[in-house]
Amino acid sequence: MKSLFKLVVLMVVLISFASCQKKTRPNYQFFPDMYEPIGYEAYGEADFLPNGMEAKLPAKGSVARGHKPFDIDGSLEGYDLAKATLVSPLDSTQIDSPRGGQLYDIYCGICHGKKGDGQGTLVKREKILGVPAFDDQGRALTQGSVYHTIHYGKNVMGSYANQLNEEERWQVVDYVMHLKSELGGSQTVKD
Repeated sequence: MKSLFKLVVLMVVLISFASCQKKTRPNYQFFPDMYEPIGYEAYGEADFLPNGMEAKLPAKGSVARGHKPFDIDGSLEGYDLAKATLVSPLDSTQIDSPRGGQLYDIYCGICHGKKGDGQGTLVKREKILGVPAFDDQGRALTQGSVYHTIHYGKNVMGSYANQLNEEERWQVVDYVMHLKSELGGSQTVKD
C-alpha cells in the first residue's frame, strides 16, 4: 500500500513538472500586474486619486519638521535689523568651539581663510577676489549680521542654510566672533 501511495505521489509530481514545461503554449500568469504594471504619471491626470486631485503645495504658513522659521527677511533692511537685534540663543554651556572651528574650516575657511583674514585658498589662487577680513572696520560684524549672512548669503557669498542647521550656524557665528577678536576687531557696533 505504501509503495502504491509513493508511486501515485511520484506520478503527480512528474505530471505537474511536465505540464509546466509545455512549450506549445505560454504558462498562465497568476499576478499579471507584476509583469505588466500600469504606469501612472506622477503629476499628470490623477484619476486614481480621490476627486481627481493632483499633488498640492503645502498649506500656507506650514513648517517642515525639524525646521524653525527665521522671521527676518533676506533684504538689506532685514540685514540691518539682524545686525542690531539678533543675538545667539546658545549659552556658554552649549557653545562648542572645536566643532564651530571644524564647521568654519569646512564651509568658510576656503574663502575667508583659517584666521578670518580674507586670505583663503580660493583668494590666494585668485579664483575670487575681495573677501574682507573679519576685523575690517567698515563691516562692524555682530552675531546677528554673521548669522543673517550665513542664512541668506550676501553679495557673492551664497546661503549656507541648507548645509548648516540652526545650531551649527550659531556655532560658526561664535567661532567667527572668536576669530574677529583674535584679529583685533572690536566687539561693539560703530554707528
